[in-house]
Amino acid sequence: MHILTDISLKPYNTFGINTFARYFTSFSNVNELREILSQTKISDIPPLILGGGSNMLLTKNPEIVLKNEIKGIEKIKEDEQSVFIRIGAGEVWHDFVMHCIDNNWAGVENLSLIPGNAGAAPMQNIGAYGVEIKDVFHSLQAFHLHDKAIVTLYRDDCTFGYRESVFKNKYKDQFVIVSVTLRLYKHPHFNTSYGAIGKELDSMGVKELSIRAVSQAVINIRTSKLPDPKKIGNAGSFFKNPEVAAEKYDQLKKDFPGIIAYPARDQFKLAAGWMIEQCGWKGYRKGDAGVHDRQSLVLVNYGKASGNDIYLLSEEIQKSVWEKFSVRLEREVNII
Repeated sequence: MHILTDISLKPYNTFGINTFARYFTSFSNVNELREILSQTKISDIPPLILGGGSNMLLTKNPEIVLKNEIKGIEKIKEDEQSVFIRIGAGEVWHDFVMHCIDNNWAGVENLSLIPGNAGAAPMQNIGAYGVEIKDVFHSLQAFHLHDKAIVTLYRDDCTFGYRESVFKNKYKDQFVIVSVTLRLYKHPHFNTSYGAIGKELDSMGVKELSIRAVSQAVINIRTSKLPDPKKIGNAGSFFKNPEVAAEKYDQLKKDFPGIIAYPARDQFKLAAGWMIEQCGWKGYRKGDAGVHDRQSLVLVNYGKASGNDIYLLSEEIQKSVWEKFSVRLEREVNII
C-alpha cells in the first residue's frame, strides 16, 4: 500500500475537474481497505470513496480519496429461471453488461453504456429506458467505516427510489460497497416500449429480438444523444426528471401544450431536458462551463471549468425552470 499526496483528481472524474486530494490511494480487497483506514494520518479523516467518478461534481479539494478497485464477476447460484451474479464494486459497469450479454443473462441490457462502476449502481439506483437496478437487485455487501465490519443488505434494506437509495441519505458516507449481487434471467423479458428503443430496433433491421439487439439499440441511442466524457467533460444527466401530481401536470399541459411527460405510478414524470431547453439553455456556454447542444439535461466542461462554475450554472438553470414552470429541479449528480 502506498499513500500518495497532493494528487490531481482530473483523470478520476468524468467532468475533468482539476481538484487535488491531499492523500490518495486505492484498495482491491477489504483487508487493504482496513489497513488504509488504520493509518494514523488518515484514520480520523472521513474519506471520499471513488469509483468511476462518473456521477460527481468536485467543488473542493478532498482530504483523502480511496479508489475502490475490487474486481471479480462470479456466478454464485442458479435455478431453472435465474442466475445470481456477484460483481466486485470496482468492475466497470458497461463491461459487466457486455459480459452478461455474452453469457445470455438478461435483465441489464437496457442499462448498457451507463458510465461508472458496479458499486455505484445500487447507490444511485441507476436506470435507463424503463429499467432500474432495483429490478434485478438481490443484495450487496458493504464495509462499515466506523464498525470496520462487513454487512449484507437486501433490496428492502436499500429503500430504492428514483435515483435514490439509503446510501444517499440515512447511510450517507457510512459504508463502502464491496460487491453487488444481481438476479438475472435465463429467459429474457424484453422492455422496448420506453423512449426510442422500438424505433431504433426497426432502423437496425432487427427481425428477431434478443438482449444483444436491445443492448445495441440502447448504445446507439445514447451515443447519438450524449457526449463522450473522453472528449467533453460531463456526468451524463445532471438533473432528475421531476415527478408531479396529476393536477399539477394538467395545469402545466394547459399552459404549455408541448410539455413532455410520462406516467409514473400515480404521478407524472416531466422531461427536465425539455423544460431546460424551453428556458433557452440548450447550447449555452459561459467560459468553459456549458449546456450540451444536443441534450439540455447534460452540463459540460469544455476544458478548464471549475466545479463551482458548473455548480453555479446548475443553480441558474434551477432558478429559471422554477420561474417559468414552478417546478423544482433536483440534481442527480452528487456534489462533493
